[in-house]
Amino acid sequence: MTENLSTAVEKGVGEGRVAVVSGGSRGLGRVLVERLLADGWRVATFSRSTSEFIAESSAAHPESFYWEAVDLGEPTTARTFVRNVHRVFGRLDLLVNNAGLVREELLFTMPPKAIEAQITANLVAPIMLTQACARLMTRQGGGNIVNISSINAVRGYRGVSVYAAAKAGLDGFTRSLARELGGNGIRVNSVVPGYFDSAMTAEMPAAYRARIERRTPLGRLAAADDIADAVLYLSSPRAEFVTGQSLVIDGGLTC
Repeated sequence: MTENLSTAVEKGVGEGRVAVVSGGSRGLGRVLVERLLADGWRVATFSRSTSEFIAESSAAHPESFYWEAVDLGEPTTARTFVRNVHRVFGRLDLLVNNAGLVREELLFTMPPKAIEAQITANLVAPIMLTQACARLMTRQGGGNIVNISSINAVRGYRGVSVYAAAKAGLDGFTRSLARELGGNGIRVNSVVPGYFDSAMTAEMPAAYRARIERRTPLGRLAAADDIADAVLYLSSPRAEFVTGQSLVIDGGLTC
């Protein structure tokens, strides 16, 4: 048992909805953690290493925030993480498969280990985490799963073929799993973001970013909050009859 888990268990289980957000230390994952905590959820998240945000959240929300170090390269550790979340919070209502890995490189030159790492992080790890969470949701009578995909799964882009393959697999997984789990009271959907403000897009050459904005009917990149809004909608009672869908949030870039 980790020190983090021991401390959390000692504090006792609180009340309210519980969400698991993978990769919640930065970027979209961080925004989702912040938004869910602000809406009264108890939130569990993991990342490879801690961060200032994780430390601040642990201090500010000692009864409703839980973090562990988990490596997507070892997807079987997801089962241990979910067991620990259940010990701390006692239930699980929402899973957001947000964590991922992208490496831009032509397939001709990409090393086999890099190919395997992207498939593992973007497809195998979410499947393993979902399996563990879905079992818990089924026992408690229902839940909600939202997978974060990418427009690379919808439209081809040079240099991201392996990433696109994994995200397309995640969308297919979403549709099939929605049929499997609907009778258990579990909804499964995916959010398909286009380009949005992040650490990755911040490194784009200005000319490339301007070209994307020109090609986007709404004339800008998304904010992380635009993507988070879609996730929160799908996880809310307002979407209680929505399952097996892939909601594209790209300002019209792929229309």
